[in-house]
Amino acid sequence: MTDIETAYNSALDYLYSFVDYSLKHSSELAKADFNLDRMRALMAELGNPEAKYPIIHVAGTKGKGSVSALCASALQAAGYKVGLYTSPHLMDYTERIQINGQAVSHQGLVDLVEQIKPAAAKVPRLTTFELTTALGFLYFAQQKVDVAVIEVGLGGRLDATNVVTPKVSVITSLSYDHMAVLGNTLALIAGEKAGIIKPGVPVVSAPQKDEPLEVLVRIASERNAPFTLVGKDITYKALNHSLDEQTLKISNLEFSIPLLGIHQVDNAATAYAALKASRLKISDDQIRKGFADVKWPARFEVVRRDPPVIFDSAHNQDSFARLRQALDDYFPNKPVYLIFGASEDKNIPGMFTEMKPKIKKMFVTRADHPRALKPGVIQELARQVEIPNEAAASVEVAFARALELSAKDGSIVLSAGSMFVTAEVMKAWNKINL
Repeated sequence: MTDIETAYNSALDYLYSFVDYSLKHSSELAKADFNLDRMRALMAELGNPEAKYPIIHVAGTKGKGSVSALCASALQAAGYKVGLYTSPHLMDYTERIQINGQAVSHQGLVDLVEQIKPAAAKVPRLTTFELTTALGFLYFAQQKVDVAVIEVGLGGRLDATNVVTPKVSVITSLSYDHMAVLGNTLALIAGEKAGIIKPGVPVVSAPQKDEPLEVLVRIASERNAPFTLVGKDITYKALNHSLDEQTLKISNLEFSIPLLGIHQVDNAATAYAALKASRLKISDDQIRKGFADVKWPARFEVVRRDPPVIFDSAHNQDSFARLRQALDDYFPNKPVYLIFGASEDKNIPGMFTEMKPKIKKMFVTRADHPRALKPGVIQELARQVEIPNEAAASVEVAFARALELSAKDGSIVLSAGSMFVTAEVMKAWNKINL
């Protein structure tokens, strides 16, 4: 291992030596001490790097990563130097912190961690996510980005990213997820997400169900934040779709995006509305170019067409409904070999309800992650709804088995249920296709 890789691994060890709530069980999450005091103290120690560039701040249950990627790609096409902060990562921790589509280098992350250590030592009880967020803010300031797109980690109100005062606050589609922390009604979840709304800062919301929408509108109005509802204030519709791209119309302008599935049309309209509300200088042609060039892996990503291999990151009932819709739209009547694992706080019966009609067989596995459910638990739930399944010792074995069967009958090989499982499937696919 090179010196850089050794230093990089020890930088990651340092970050993971703090409390990492992404690895904690949901019961511990519910008791977690989330507040912004630590983050504000850390930012002050670092000279408030997050205040040095304009920001688009994106919260939501589904689609926040896609909307962030679309905004960043459009701003890059407009000639801006664009920071993009997202989580979690798929292959490499550095993916979370990017400028113009390039992740910070391993050496760059090592240097940032060294710089942040003295400040971190002065602030007790910091978390891994708070430190990572601080690294992103610091890197963007040092590299003098013109603008940054910042995706919320969890919730909004108490999320580490919520120390920013953005140009626009964006709230994508809201559904049930992380209920132990955010609440078990859509109104409660909306209240947490709406925590990113700042006095006088414009808000853009994706289309929402009535219950969460009422909360968003009320909080925006209390904070005198101008509110744009996509679908009402900005109209849009899907036009055509193929496996190469889909086209859509937003306010009578045509756009094409390589991201597939009808839900990505909602995300593109939301990103367009966010860019307009940000008042950053950007033309419709620049947005068009940026949207056409966007890259956002593991979102209904078809890496082989025949027989199809698809990577997806759906991990709640709502996203599984969208995934099933995309399968119906692009591969009608084609059955699926599903490689499935899930974290322990997920509504697995809900996911099964949506996907059962498509599943020929499910390969149950678990990612190398502390919150991953044991395959036996998932199998029992699958048996209850009569989904044919078998357990696989590892993600790689599950994938190999699905590919083997698909080679015989042409069925779809699909990975979904956990970003962590899909990331491991992607690594296995890259090994096969070196």
